[in-house]
Amino acid sequence: MKKKILSLFIPFLVICFIMSGCSGNDSGSESGAGGSDGGNNEKSKEPVTLTMYSWRTEDQAGYEKIIKAFEADHPDIHVEFKPFKSTEYNTILSNTLVSGQGADIIQLRPYNKDIPDNGYLVPLDDIKGLSNISDQFKDAARGSDGKVYGVPLSLNNAVIFYNTKIFEENGISVPKTWEDFVNVCETLKSKGITPIAQSGNAAYLLSLLHSVIAPSAYGGNEFVEKITSGETDFTDEGFKASVQRMKDLAQYFPKDFVGISDDDAQGLLYAGKAAMYINGDYRLSEFHEKAPDLPVDVIPALETQNGKAPVTAWVDSSYAVVKKSEHVEEAKVFMEFLASKQFGQMFSDTFARVSAVSGVSPEQPIIKKISQASDKATTPYLMLVHFTGGSPSTKTTFENALQGMYTGQVTIDQVIQETQQSAEKWFKPMQ
Repeated sequence: MKKKILSLFIPFLVICFIMSGCSGNDSGSESGAGGSDGGNNEKSKEPVTLTMYSWRTEDQAGYEKIIKAFEADHPDIHVEFKPFKSTEYNTILSNTLVSGQGADIIQLRPYNKDIPDNGYLVPLDDIKGLSNISDQFKDAARGSDGKVYGVPLSLNNAVIFYNTKIFEENGISVPKTWEDFVNVCETLKSKGITPIAQSGNAAYLLSLLHSVIAPSAYGGNEFVEKITSGETDFTDEGFKASVQRMKDLAQYFPKDFVGISDDDAQGLLYAGKAAMYINGDYRLSEFHEKAPDLPVDVIPALETQNGKAPVTAWVDSSYAVVKKSEHVEEAKVFMEFLASKQFGQMFSDTFARVSAVSGVSPEQPIIKKISQASDKATTPYLMLVHFTGGSPSTKTTFENALQGMYTGQVTIDQVIQETQQSAEKWFKPMQ
């Protein structure tokens, strides 16, 4: 009887062993295409090319290097990074989403729910590694349904760059508070040095400047929580003080700064004619390219009344999977790579940027300094993160009003009034 049972059991074990061996060969695809569908295994092994749209033409060489690392682990998935001019990207993206042709993966602008809400994207809540990114940053890619439709890529931080040589030669200490900052500006001005290389030609630069100097005026995140909940509004004395600061700073900007471009402003910094420049940390790579010998360091933030110095931070962009893509599962495998610490570290080291992936330690000293300050305290870029609604948006209304203030057409009270009236039209907590 035992011999009969063994004669039936041994062939069964052989079949199981063969099947196990075949399964082992496919282990690399379990997290990707067709991993759970045995009937499609042959199809999943076919080489696939994913087309990835971006508005960052300057990042092409860096992405090609990073993508090679992904392809080394996923030889059946090839990713083609295809960037377009930023000014043309929205039109190209709209066409590809409507037609369902062109891109499998797209770069998604932050805090804009239009594309996910119109059903063009695949929800990514189930991909591996998404927990490596904080909920605060994932909010930049959420739809109105609460689902995450993009993997946040990098964090932008608005900071104060300063020329270390000018500071050292003039015996200037790095300011920590608003009062320190104004004193530094006065010292520089008295020595015939333009304190701040600021452009007002593009209005968005003004709200970016405001995002750096305002938190220490209105009280950082405590004010942000109150205004986003409707407990207060833009008529708050703290916010009004922040606009007053914007006006007060004008005396430290270049002459006729509203008419000069950001490139012109940067040129003053490069030439040593201006000591400070306030913008996003992403400008650092441009400094290294255009003025590699520029002796520059950074002030991540000014202290608020509670002694904290919250760094103004926001998600720059995310990458998302197009719903009409023929290779959704393979694209999700690439999304898992984008959410990994491996990608976060490579991204930070390649582009000298702060990654949205937690646990990444930037190699570049200034980026590392910003990242460490950001780990202690951050505050959102208020207008970009919370007030981009309306038509024109409240952010745009605020920026245009600031520009009008600098040209003498609008008072501080009118800046406040126009901003508040804009928000009341669409922002529910203020209605």
